[in-house]
Amino acid sequence: MKNVRSFGGRLLRLALGIAVALALLGAALAYWWVNAPLRLNAPMVDLSIEPGTSPREVAAVVARSGVDVQPQLLYWWFRLSGQARQIRAGSYELQGDVSPRSLLQKIVLGDEASRSVTLVEGWNFRQVRDALKRAENLRPEAAALSDAQLMQQLGRPGVAPEGRFFPDTYTYSKGASDLAVLQRALRAMDARLATVWAQRNTQVPLQNPDQALILASIIEKETGRTSDQPQISAVFNNRLLIGMRLQTDPTVIYGLGAAFDGNLRRADLLADTPFNTYTRTGLPPTPIAMPGRQALYAAVHPAPIKALYFVARGDGTSVFSDTLDAHNRAVNQFQRGK
Repeated sequence: MKNVRSFGGRLLRLALGIAVALALLGAALAYWWVNAPLRLNAPMVDLSIEPGTSPREVAAVVARSGVDVQPQLLYWWFRLSGQARQIRAGSYELQGDVSPRSLLQKIVLGDEASRSVTLVEGWNFRQVRDALKRAENLRPEAAALSDAQLMQQLGRPGVAPEGRFFPDTYTYSKGASDLAVLQRALRAMDARLATVWAQRNTQVPLQNPDQALILASIIEKETGRTSDQPQISAVFNNRLLIGMRLQTDPTVIYGLGAAFDGNLRRADLLADTPFNTYTRTGLPPTPIAMPGRQALYAAVHPAPIKALYFVARGDGTSVFSDTLDAHNRAVNQFQRGK
């Protein structure tokens, strides 16, 4: 009887040892599997997880997207990790050594594939549209909309889109809508404009933020040298104060639109349009381009000078004059070579 009990004890210990060994082996295999690289069916696999997708379906989507993995195994890894409910919808790129662990980390953190589009200071809205069309992996929802329809979609019915978007570089996830990028740029311009208007020099003759935006767009187009922008702002603000026409070429060019062939003629300066500041007093009806941060600031913080004229030197800077005689001398010197 003693021998039977001893044999039974040895058998039990053996069974327990085998069970422990199998458990350790299983744990080792599981550890190896969650950290081992998965085979991708292409150098880069695009993974798109829609909102509301269950963890089980996410595992199936991973396999269907081009990852060589058993969906059931991946699902149980999601479950056992305790992070299955933290998986985020989005567009992801899988490339290189992607393991089940790094895959789960990516989709839990929402580490989406991102692209960027740059809107440049001084661009008009047609150029903005062109940039959005060329942007990689950006869904072109705005392309089919007229300007009026687009602004309606952005919550600004009746507002012209020109100059309303802040020039900057905007990142977005693959497959994002171009309307979402425009919405961000619109809000960015709103914020910048509200800030500079709140901090404006109260002596400027501008009546509201929209007028500041229009003037800033003209300043942006008149010079690319930010050091000259406060002086150019002073010229235009001084003219507005005394009711003198702005007489600025960029507004005339904008009014010509597609008809402008790169050569501004005297006849163009005399042809009346809502944007011709040679024939009309005051600001044009809308901005003519996207002003940057410095131009916005300069519009409401003109330099403390009495200049009413300026002419380009030809090196990117300008000469500013208080009187027409001084201006004509500067024109002769720098524009006519006399």
